[in-house]
Amino acid sequence: MTGLKEQSDSVPAWTKLNAQERQAVMDLAEEYRQFLSKAKTERETIELAAAAARDRGFSELEQKENINAGDRVFSIWRGKCMAMAVAGSEPLEEGLNIVGAHADSPRLDLKPRPLYEEENLALLKTHYYGGIKKYQWVSIPLALHGVVVKEDGQVIKIIIGEKETDPVFTITDLLPHLAREQMEKKMSEGIKGEGLNLLVGGIPVSEGEVKEKIKQHVLSHLEREYGIKEDDFISAEIEAVPAWPARDIGLDRSMIGGYGQDDRVCVFTALKAIMELTVPSQTAVALFVDKEEIGSTGNTGMYSTFLTNFVAELAARSVPGYSELVLRRIMARSRALSADVNAGFDPNYPDVMDKLNAARLGHGVVLTKYTGAGGKKGANDAHAEFMGQVRRVFNRHGVIWQSGLLGKVDQGGGGTIAYLLAMHGMDVVDCGVALLGMHSPFEVTHKADIYMAYRAYKAFYKG
Repeated sequence: MTGLKEQSDSVPAWTKLNAQERQAVMDLAEEYRQFLSKAKTERETIELAAAAARDRGFSELEQKENINAGDRVFSIWRGKCMAMAVAGSEPLEEGLNIVGAHADSPRLDLKPRPLYEEENLALLKTHYYGGIKKYQWVSIPLALHGVVVKEDGQVIKIIIGEKETDPVFTITDLLPHLAREQMEKKMSEGIKGEGLNLLVGGIPVSEGEVKEKIKQHVLSHLEREYGIKEDDFISAEIEAVPAWPARDIGLDRSMIGGYGQDDRVCVFTALKAIMELTVPSQTAVALFVDKEEIGSTGNTGMYSTFLTNFVAELAARSVPGYSELVLRRIMARSRALSADVNAGFDPNYPDVMDKLNAARLGHGVVLTKYTGAGGKKGANDAHAEFMGQVRRVFNRHGVIWQSGLLGKVDQGGGGTIAYLLAMHGMDVVDCGVALLGMHSPFEVTHKADIYMAYRAYKAFYKG
């Protein structure tokens, strides 16, 4: 690809690949499909990333006294965010090349006191996390993933519903025969948040004077199988997620469908790319953060000091005479890709997109100059100079790319972590994979775009 003419011609990336590259697309996609099937929560995503990093020679930053060119380090915070770095040949003060993605995805969280019995059924109350269409989460099989921390500090990991022999859970919907009033409501009101309750049991205990016998049977099972008591839910983080693996889509197997591709497709490709670096010119950093779907808040979100602390630790181990001023210079001189997905043009819903400025599935990685809503509210809006720099890097490395915006101006909007990276003074632009069905329990990506995201991030790391 050599410029905007090629990008606007809207030619599928597949037509520009040779036989070897096409096989590389399929091989990478299969590796990603397996990753996506396992990475159902932010904790699991970070665990998988850390295991892969260790296998490729990365060590914990905290164990290193000095950082030299070519050193490979990582750091994890609260089990939910992670930063990796490959030290470059240039001084750290020249800035970093950062690719930042988020590891969390929309889901249903169990409430602190979730279990109750009603009409001889046991159910679990949930609170949805992130922007979902509530009606998409009923009448599908769901699995429970998470951790329970007991009063004595013991941590119990929970995964129920992924094996073929496991039970699954579901949220029931109203039968159409009795749903006249429900179906006359707006789609956003047809399913209430307080109605997203998981069906988990229906057999009573056979002995004792217990009032809620169905609930007690569920509690007895949890204590017997996992050592969990009802009070332990107070200190638990358990997420209900779709209980299916990622799958190939299409007779040609050109696409991947699965849960959590926003934004684990960018986590996977950024991780894959940085693990293959040797000694870049500028220090390369892969950043995986939490809480993006609810505003990047908390001490594991992009609003936290995690990235700044990580860079400070790098600088203290590699820059003589390190000071806060040095840290500020490093951050301000850095460059970043906010690795997040964008909406692909969907032929079923053409009216919400500006066709001239919409991303297409299979047409390469997407550069998004700005996101935001309405009048660009909440946008980063990358500078023209930086857009030109990224174009040159991608073209020089043979990355097939396209530009795309998030729908028509007054249709809606959204945001990423780009503006929070930019707060440090660095140049940032959004760059990721186009999706169909974003935030649904079964999002769709094109395998060629996954491959080009990997190529794009690797090129950006190299500079």
